[in-house]
Amino acid sequence: MGWYKSLVLPIVRWIDAETAHGLAIWALKNNLVPRADDATDATPMLETEVFGRKFANPVGLAAGFDKNAEVPNQMLSHGFGFVEIGSVTPLPQPGNPKPRLFRLYSDRAVINRMGFNNDGAELVAARLRKRARRGVLGANLGKNKYSEDAADDYAKGVEALGPYADYLVVNVSSPNTPGLRALQGRAPLEKLLKAVIKARNSFAKGVPVLLKVAPDLTEEDKSDIAAVVTKVKLDGMIVSNTTIDRPVGLNSYDQDEKGGLSGPPLMEPSTKVLADFYRLTEGKVPLIGVGGIASGKDAYEKILNGASLVQLYSSLVYHGVELVTEIKEDLARRLRKDGFANVSDAVGAAFPEISGKGIPVDEARSAKAAVAAKSNKK
Repeated sequence: MGWYKSLVLPIVRWIDAETAHGLAIWALKNNLVPRADDATDATPMLETEVFGRKFANPVGLAAGFDKNAEVPNQMLSHGFGFVEIGSVTPLPQPGNPKPRLFRLYSDRAVINRMGFNNDGAELVAARLRKRARRGVLGANLGKNKYSEDAADDYAKGVEALGPYADYLVVNVSSPNTPGLRALQGRAPLEKLLKAVIKARNSFAKGVPVLLKVAPDLTEEDKSDIAAVVTKVKLDGMIVSNTTIDRPVGLNSYDQDEKGGLSGPPLMEPSTKVLADFYRLTEGKVPLIGVGGIASGKDAYEKILNGASLVQLYSSLVYHGVELVTEIKEDLARRLRKDGFANVSDAVGAAFPEISGKGIPVDEARSAKAAVAAKSNKK
């Protein structure tokens, strides 16, 4: 058992979730979080290149942990291959009333209804401007709660943060901002993405633009989104955000709180949606797999089902940053065991008819079968 599980978690569980998160940011800013000696050791087979960016490894920090770009370099020093800050809106906003963050201990999950609380694009940009640039940093963009012009909000985010980011994310999938998910519809999404791409070409030329989608999508929704992403030639997608669904089997006191659910209960549905988008885009659009990752096995399953990169956040609540090194080591073992030379060789291997990699690994077949079987049970 690591230092986090034995020393920190027993104490943290008695502290309000949002207060505990604030303490974690403070500890990281003051270099009080122990770092594994091998946290940033190079593992050549984990190195990869996606949308023109080189990653030391495919394991990233999802948006939501470092909303205001306070500790990106500290998180990179703990072994993440990339970090994503945000979501950041043009103007500062307080978010939803507290309490708005809940830990589901029995399920190792989290429910949040934060509501894009952040310091605003101007202050976040100032922090990034002063940052010693290293590693890969993504900026997740959102719209202000009462804004009537979503496209203008995202364009302002591109203008403010684009010069300091290695990639930008259009987040239209948070369940905690009224009307936001409606932007995933075919017509509004195409209009929005065209506006964002135009802004990118003006203020941050060459910076990749990605779209982050929800897991709660109909088959028609997924087909429409894939068509738009392909039409506007978007650089990539992040699949997926939190879910408003509450899967059968949750056993925690706060399981009925409103908001987005993340953690292990999201692993199955988010991986199914990931695989769907890999098929719908014919493997031509780089995907970042998010949702429920708490082990190397989870990360590997995302990669086999089409993810070029993966992200995690909720599992840090229960396992600490030492989990990052554990995931990377286990992922490398699994790649070697199945005969892959590197991460990119394994991307989409559960679907050789699309990936064309022709590596009939047993685990890839079982991953595909498992996702299909679980989907058919619903």
